[in-house]
Amino acid sequence: MPKSCEASVRLAIFKEWPKTHSMPKLNCNITLPFVRAYSSSSSSPVAYLDKERAVAIEAVEQASRVCQAVFKRLVNEETLTKKDKSPVTVADFSAQAVVNSILEQNFPNDPVVGEEDSKDLKGDEGKVLREKVVDLVNANVEQPMSTDGILRAIDRGQYAGGATGRHWTLDPIDGTKGFLRGEQFAVCLALIVDGKVRLGVLGCPNLPWDMSKLDGERGVLMVAVEGQGAFQRKLGGGDELPISASSVSDTKDATFCESVESGHANHGDNANIARLLGITRSSVRMDSQCKYAAVARGDAEIYLRLPVSDTYVEKIWDHGAGNIIIHESGGRVSDIHGKPLDFSCGRTLSANKGVVAANASIFDAVIAAVRDTLENKNKL
Repeated sequence: MPKSCEASVRLAIFKEWPKTHSMPKLNCNITLPFVRAYSSSSSSPVAYLDKERAVAIEAVEQASRVCQAVFKRLVNEETLTKKDKSPVTVADFSAQAVVNSILEQNFPNDPVVGEEDSKDLKGDEGKVLREKVVDLVNANVEQPMSTDGILRAIDRGQYAGGATGRHWTLDPIDGTKGFLRGEQFAVCLALIVDGKVRLGVLGCPNLPWDMSKLDGERGVLMVAVEGQGAFQRKLGGGDELPISASSVSDTKDATFCESVESGHANHGDNANIARLLGITRSSVRMDSQCKYAAVARGDAEIYLRLPVSDTYVEKIWDHGAGNIIIHESGGRVSDIHGKPLDFSCGRTLSANKGVVAANASIFDAVIAAVRDTLENKNKL
């Protein structure tokens, strides 16, 4: 990367990382090499996306901190008993405002495909929720944001997506019920250029650093750039370490990673697929794109998101970051027909049906078992 061209990365810096994590105060003026453009006529990237990578990591770090702050301040036993979802709503809006603000500062011409808009925060009906979001954001940023600024940042996520140009896609909290339970959720950010995911970052605040030590240190950030491999480091900083999908080649030795919520997975179909593959090990169940993270670093070999209805269409923000992290770790991802996920169709994966992720050695066998199971139930 040439050193002659440089661009300043402007970052809004948070005052405090939750006390369960170690987080040094960050420099708000990081200088990085300028990034060359993609050539849409080329099948391979001609840019390293250094600046985009650094900004995306920082945005996900800060959003993860906001989510942890919301959990600490607003989630309690009474919240869970009453099934009150307002804390996750506050966290969703706050995290999206933070990420979109950072993206706008550094890439003002890049649109964002996000899950949230600010309509529920406006007017008298939205006053209470709006004040919580504004208070939460400004309690954690060094440079306070105005109410209008926060609402505008949230609404930057309404881009329609598509097959040309570049845009980001964001899920500020993937795994809302996991968040409320204090279990797995993820902040998910991906960069799409000409309909293909080129960069993905997952912030997983509650994911154990070592799955063999579930009571050990938690908080993982994963990042991948097309053609550069996949890496993880601890949330809050530290050295990046390369990750790779497992090398298990016999399906009977594989482990499933599946959703906690039955609304996102058909556990019965999964069980039948496991039987066809000779799998007897207990599944690892967790919410959010943390399942992609688990497969990417070899904690599990298979993640399925089978269609729960004939009409349901997957959203791009639910799969963008996880998709590239799996690919760059040496795994494979497709729909149930073996077609690559197509991120060129707008806000949804309308050209695909379901999602199958697995390590490369057993992927074809998994696809065959999926098709056999669904064909027998007329679900293909």
